[in-house]
Amino acid sequence: MSSDIPHIETPAFDHSSLDPTTSTEQNDGYLNGTLNQENLNKAKQTVLSSAQQATETIKNHPATQNVMDAVNNAPVAQVAKEQSQITSNEFRDLMDSRTIPDAPAATGQPLTHYHSMFYRLLSWKNPRATSISFVASILFIFAARYLPILRWFFRISYLVFGITAAAELAGSLAFGKGLTTQIRPKKYFTIPKESLERFLDDFEQLINFFVIEFQRVVFAENVYVTGAAFFGAFLSYYLIKVVPLWGLSLIGTSIVYLGPLIYIKNKDVIDAQLEQGRTIVGQQATQIKDLAAQHTSNASATLKSYTHEYTNKASEYIGNARGRSASPEVNTKDFPIAPKSDPVSEKRTAEEPLITTS
Repeated sequence: MSSDIPHIETPAFDHSSLDPTTSTEQNDGYLNGTLNQENLNKAKQTVLSSAQQATETIKNHPATQNVMDAVNNAPVAQVAKEQSQITSNEFRDLMDSRTIPDAPAATGQPLTHYHSMFYRLLSWKNPRATSISFVASILFIFAARYLPILRWFFRISYLVFGITAAAELAGSLAFGKGLTTQIRPKKYFTIPKESLERFLDDFEQLINFFVIEFQRVVFAENVYVTGAAFFGAFLSYYLIKVVPLWGLSLIGTSIVYLGPLIYIKNKDVIDAQLEQGRTIVGQQATQIKDLAAQHTSNASATLKSYTHEYTNKASEYIGNARGRSASPEVNTKDFPIAPKSDPVSEKRTAEEPLITTS
């Protein structure tokens, strides 16, 4: 039984460097209570090598190998490994599908590679990847609603800052050199320019995906999608009065993911109903068009007859008016009789002769 227990052999450590009675050169490691950096590095390397050797000994021991083989070759572990590999392949296939579609928009401009990726994601061609993303979205909504994530962020921040500041001060007081300074990297981490450019380009494609899709919906490039958007916006307008924002987000996410799945599972039935509805709408549109054409024809005929009738009457009136103006008949009785003598003034004098006309 004792032979199965891993035996760890630690390398010999030279304790003479810690003896205070050694030479002056070795005691130079302690200067005003400060541990020499070289001795500290030696001790660190010794501890790391011991830990590494112990890890390798435990890993290579027959008992450990038997346990690892039993775990790896177990039916449950084998199934989990296979499922994990399948899931990994689906996510890889989903990322590889990010290509610009061949079919452009109605305006002729090319779409973004996110169009193909989201189409593949929501079409459930990779069911494990789509299911995981759907569950992750639901969990994120519930986490944003019920978990104080912002408070946790500030709490972790003040804990980290406080611990590093306290370690730096304690190390400076105890050893003359801060502990945080000892673990500080020689060079701070920076984001490479190539990675940042790739990220910004990908982020630009994501934003343009939403911008282009919004315009395609507004300008009815696909009338069914525009109708669904109208129904969703109309329903959300009334639901927002009684449903909180996180609930509305939960409903919208469920519809976006489960709507295509329901359509795929019942594609034949839904297509048949859509075709029947399209036929009925076409028939009604044809009837309305024929009825409108009939009423338009009747109205045109009526208007034409009225126009012809009033044109004839107008021509008759114009002809009569022209006849009267060409040979007018003057009635002399309508004019007064002209006087035959001059009128006599009352102030006529006696010398003035009376002039009469013959």
